Amino acid sequence: MEGIRTCGQLLEDFPCRRLKLPNTKLPILQKAGDRRDIYNISSPFFHHNRQLLLGRVEERDSEDSSVVFFRWNSGFWSEDEQYAPLEHLQDPFCCKIKGELMLGGVEVSLGSKNETTYRTVFYRETAPGRFERFSTGPERMKDIRLLELANGTILVATRPQGGAAGRGKIGFTSIRSLDELNARTISSAEVFDDQFTPEEWGGTNQLHLLQNGKVGALSHIARFDSEGNRHYYSTCFLLDPETGAHSPMKMVAVRGNFEDGPSKREDLKDVVFSGGLIRQGNGVARLYCGVSDTEAHCISISDPFLEWEST
Repeated sequence: MEGIRTCGQLLEDFPCRRLKLPNTKLPILQKAGDRRDIYNISSPFFHHNRQLLLGRVEERDSEDSSVVFFRWNSGFWSEDEQYAPLEHLQDPFCCKIKGELMLGGVEVSLGSKNETTYRTVFYRETAPGRFERFSTGPERMKDIRLLELANGTILVATRPQGGAAGRGKIGFTSIRSLDELNARTISSAEVFDDQFTPEEWGGTNQLHLLQNGKVGALSHIARFDSEGNRHYYSTCFLLDPETGAHSPMKMVAVRGNFEDGPSKREDLKDVVFSGGLIRQGNGVARLYCGVSDTEAHCISISDPFLEWEST
């Protein structure tokens, strides 16, 4: 496992680990009487001349969630009723492929042996405001992400679990079109063995095409402590999509960087789930995250991909 950087090592090297920023919670207005939590958001995006945001919405004592569309209006995010919520879906993400908006999330269900299972599902817009499922990833795989490269191929980030993949490792493959996006091709991805120890895990949250043709990956790394509490940290790394070469991970945010707030459970206090990152073009990026499995927050950080654009 030489060369692998553990959560502890990344945390020690993170210069901003003690920096707490004020007023990081996103201004989201909910309907009267709606006290559900909103977290694990996407980064904002423009669609049909609206600035939208996807959020995981659920009761504090449940994990049966919906993905809800929020619209920016007069200084607040509020539910956009033009778009119906995607029910029984967790941890939304979005991207554009061939100019078409793709949405996805994690669907949780009962398997054949009455055990809870999950898989990533993908949606495309079939009519204005209406999204329908068009593909499904392998069972028990989260954190599948897509990126259209300059040559028109589609990079696919994967995260298998079990066997050699342990608690979850990151893999990558490429496809020629969305017609090839299926469980078989996703399962065939090359998996990196030099990012996580057997006791830790992680995944990719968003992919960015850099000016030099390489890819900046927003990601996360996670671990359990001796008492069974979960610790999630926001990270990133560089990928060469032609060779598969990749940089070590670096940490970009921890729970302590955000303002205080409640947690879904005691074991989820120290959780930051990277949702998306918007590069501002001035050396600064806006990082959108879910924290403690209850709230949606955003902070400004140094653009983590800037140093890699010239390498």
